[in-house]
Amino acid sequence: MPASPSTAFSGFVRVRGAREHNLKNVDVDIPRDALVVFTGVSGSGKSSLAFSTLYAEAQRRYFESVAPYARRLIDQVGVPDVDAIDGLPPAVALQQQRGTPSARSSVGSVTTLSSLIRMLYSRAGRYPAGQPLLYAEDFSANTPQGACPQCHGLGRVHEVTEQSMVPDPSLTIRERAVAAWPLAWQGQNLRDILVTLGYDVDVPWRDLPRQQRDWILFTDETPTVPVYAGLTPAQTREALKRKLEPSYQGTFSGARRYLLHTFMHSQSAQMRKRVAQYMRASPCPSCGGKRLKPQALSVTFAGLDIAALSQLPLQQLAALLQRVDAPDWLEQDEPDSSMEKRLAAQRIAVELLERITTLIDLGLGYLALERSTPTLSSGELQRLRLATQLNSQLFGVIYVLDEPSAGLHPADSEALFEALQRLKAAGNSVYVVEHDLDTMRRADWLIDVGPAAGEQGGQVLYSGPPAGLAQVEASSTRHYLFSPAVQAGHTPRVGKDWLRLEGVTRNNLNDLSADFPLGCFTSVTGISGSGKSSLVSQALLELVGAHLGHSEAPTDAAEQSLEDEPQQTTGGRISAGLDGLKRLVQVDQKPIGRTPRSNLATYTGLFDHIRKLFAATEQAKALGFDAGQFSFNVAKGRCEKCEGEGFVSVELLFMPSVYAPCPTCHGARYNPQTLTVSWNGLNIAQVLQLTVDQAYEVFAEQAAPRRALQVLKDIGLGYLRLGQPATELSGGEAQRIKLATELQRNARGATLYVLDEPTNGLHPQDIDRLLVQLNRLVDAGHTVVVVEHDMRVVAQSDWVIDIGPGAGDAGGKVVVSGVPRDVARCTESRTAGFLGRAL
Repeated sequence: MPASPSTAFSGFVRVRGAREHNLKNVDVDIPRDALVVFTGVSGSGKSSLAFSTLYAEAQRRYFESVAPYARRLIDQVGVPDVDAIDGLPPAVALQQQRGTPSARSSVGSVTTLSSLIRMLYSRAGRYPAGQPLLYAEDFSANTPQGACPQCHGLGRVHEVTEQSMVPDPSLTIRERAVAAWPLAWQGQNLRDILVTLGYDVDVPWRDLPRQQRDWILFTDETPTVPVYAGLTPAQTREALKRKLEPSYQGTFSGARRYLLHTFMHSQSAQMRKRVAQYMRASPCPSCGGKRLKPQALSVTFAGLDIAALSQLPLQQLAALLQRVDAPDWLEQDEPDSSMEKRLAAQRIAVELLERITTLIDLGLGYLALERSTPTLSSGELQRLRLATQLNSQLFGVIYVLDEPSAGLHPADSEALFEALQRLKAAGNSVYVVEHDLDTMRRADWLIDVGPAAGEQGGQVLYSGPPAGLAQVEASSTRHYLFSPAVQAGHTPRVGKDWLRLEGVTRNNLNDLSADFPLGCFTSVTGISGSGKSSLVSQALLELVGAHLGHSEAPTDAAEQSLEDEPQQTTGGRISAGLDGLKRLVQVDQKPIGRTPRSNLATYTGLFDHIRKLFAATEQAKALGFDAGQFSFNVAKGRCEKCEGEGFVSVELLFMPSVYAPCPTCHGARYNPQTLTVSWNGLNIAQVLQLTVDQAYEVFAEQAAPRRALQVLKDIGLGYLRLGQPATELSGGEAQRIKLATELQRNARGATLYVLDEPTNGLHPQDIDRLLVQLNRLVDAGHTVVVVEHDMRVVAQSDWVIDIGPGAGDAGGKVVVSGVPRDVARCTESRTAGFLGRAL
């Protein structure tokens, strides 16, 4: 039973009748001016209570006071399904999502530090003799007045050369010498147009006159000419002479024009990725990659231009600013400067130091202002936003945080806890959705949601001081919080062989060598920013992927843009162990799909089996329905009104759009004819509404669906609906669906599985389930390598590689490697002490 409200708090937020998502008419009183932790197994409903109910209602109330015209410009979270919430102050949410990634968004812009740095250079920088004063905007590469005129603030120019577009000049145009041109019909169309224009498409490219080659590749002309499809060049010439009716009129596009237009405007990530390979990026010759106009780069501060200063790690930048704050700084460093500049420099330096110190305290001193946000982890991004809030000095606000310890080494968690306490001490309420046991123990108030996930969750099992949870038998959290499972003397496996990486260079890794045992479970540890992901998720994946030469090696080019940072390449080699690997699989936390059309059933292949079962019924055969009839992505079976989406968008002018169930199919996604067919008493729409647990019973006699459903159950996803849209799944859920998809496949040779922090967003009970499945893979002869901060997982590994000892330039080395007990004894390791406690 929930504890009775304590009088120690200034007041309570009283929630009555919360029904958002899976919440079951929840009533709960939550103290203000306290550190409150919401916990429960993954999918239990804790985020539905904290974010979808409390934060959503606070935001809705705020927007009620905003003019309707302004309201439409702001992304709103909707109206929560709740009867009443009393005593609710304004709220600020700090979530894990990253928004739209852009290389123009950086650490400096997210924290607003860049604005102060630009002011510093404008007001206190050393200018060349005779140069007029520049405004702060002149030092920004994101403004027309500050950007380098040649590269427009990108720092790179993208060249398209004959060599990049025609890699093999011995081929003819008909043999696709112009590799940059589109494939299939569109490429054939361009070749047919060249025939009409009188070009010889059957001689080697290198034998064509230079003038012709240049026109085909670089012209901006777009002539429209008659095309005679299927005719030979001689027949085409004859048809033109006799002015015969053409197949169609075709418009020509030069290869460079096609490439640049596709890269800039195509909505297809695959198309952008394809054309990018024919473009060559190089540093801008005008600004040298610094992105700014010459006048801005000529201004220095402490001997550095603004681009060089922005590339310093925050730790070094703080040391430089501390010098500026010294009384005799100008006499030593800038003897010719005026008193006005001295005062401006010191005033701005004091404010910069205050903000930067907060970031360093949060363990982010290794980052530079210029570091682009797409290269940061979600945990790093959330801590940047947290630092900004700490410096904002707001009062009387509820801060709602989404797993702030995610991606944090235990050594960094202390600084995070102190930051949360600072927010509370400033007169705010701090509400945290969290799985970290130490944070739970130190909370003022604990709200445990459960008892299980999905339909079996959505109830508040306990609300009160942490110690009281020990009495709540229905709680899964209680077991881990008060009686941590003792490691049952895990005996590390011995590797069959070693995968040896040598001379690895990537980010802060410099000529690093590391050995991974094959046929074992290896954890790579180290504090945030030490180089773990550089070693595992980049170097290891790229080097092994390059050897295996297949598409399962990772690529991030899908979301590529001209503004993106050029992707780094990994230096180094694999000197041994490759013979023992046949496949490489990266199981990451990226979404399994970007639209609601992608779901658990389609991704795992389960839906293929289900559609075949429906197509095999006598009813379907009589109606002439095949398996395609039961796909909501195919026109013949889906509802015409919503095109298989199940909902329609209702535009409300100044208010956010509302999604309503389709008035024709009422959310079923299919047309009435398709829904008449049933299998075991259920139509196809009803099957998609089943949870994995329910479907497991329904398909008990069907071997293929049962196998897929069994794995999903085992990995703790029994609460998800088969048709649950990919857009509603968390990163942890997406990662486990990918792992389940792998587990149900028949092994095709020794495989290397790579997972980056697979326990992010998981309750300790779900972590135990995940470990069972990962160990199944190792027992089957495969190799599993994880980047991990959870010491319970590290303690149960066969081998540990600790990277560090610090972050950024202070890291990037193998501090120690060995079985967990040996690593726990290493005095140089920041991980050792925490690992020792878990053993």
